[in-house]
Amino acid sequence: MPSSNRSSTKYQPQHQIWAILPAAGIGKRMQSAIPKQYLDLNGRPVLAHTIDALLKNPYISGLVIALQDDDAYWDDIAIYSDKPVLRAPGGAERADSVLSALDTLLASERFDAEHDWVMVHDAVRPCLRQSDIDKLVQVVAENPAGGLLALPVRDTMKRQNPSVATVSTTVDRDLLWHALTPQYFPAKLLKNALASALAKQLAVTDESSAMEMAGYCPMLVSGYEDNIKITRPDDLRLAGLYLQARETEESQ
Repeated sequence: MPSSNRSSTKYQPQHQIWAILPAAGIGKRMQSAIPKQYLDLNGRPVLAHTIDALLKNPYISGLVIALQDDDAYWDDIAIYSDKPVLRAPGGAERADSVLSALDTLLASERFDAEHDWVMVHDAVRPCLRQSDIDKLVQVVAENPAGGLLALPVRDTMKRQNPSVATVSTTVDRDLLWHALTPQYFPAKLLKNALASALAKQLAVTDESSAMEMAGYCPMLVSGYEDNIKITRPDDLRLAGLYLQARETEESQ
């Protein structure tokens, strides 16, 4: 049985796919002296694992990372790939960083602004599987508006009363999904959607939300539960266990 962390790229898109990593955040909830994307995870920075997962996939042509101008850690990241990696200025919010990365990419001669796509991924989701990247690209081929990895909600969901932490109502979970990353869209459509939402001062929680505000319906693609986002110390320990287990699986 093939490993779920090996790529299978039978479908070949007619466009390039570039990864975008918004990595300008500081991660206050981690209560760490350094940004969480640079914390040690099994001997390497979290960000290094994330970059490896993206650049090793045959579908990905290159990567743009949005960083703070005064980032003191980026130059120490070892990248084991010959694929191009471009740097863009990070913004105050995630949407600003992604838009900056898009501007950098669209200005590059390597990129076809009219036809190529981007795959935006959280810098602190280092456990992304190759099979999830493949599945996202292959399934979303059916939807010109793009799509995202997500997980169907399994727990019972409660809505809180506005002023106090008591239950207002139970929410029907049947049509609810947890949004994950990567989120995968035509670069031109995503740039226009983000620019429009920011100009209207709308709250952009992820790239899909910007596309939704622009009238598009991104496709939901079910991914693996171990594609966790590191936001608290316990997440870092769990990610380490996931990656260690995967290394054992691949060595067998």
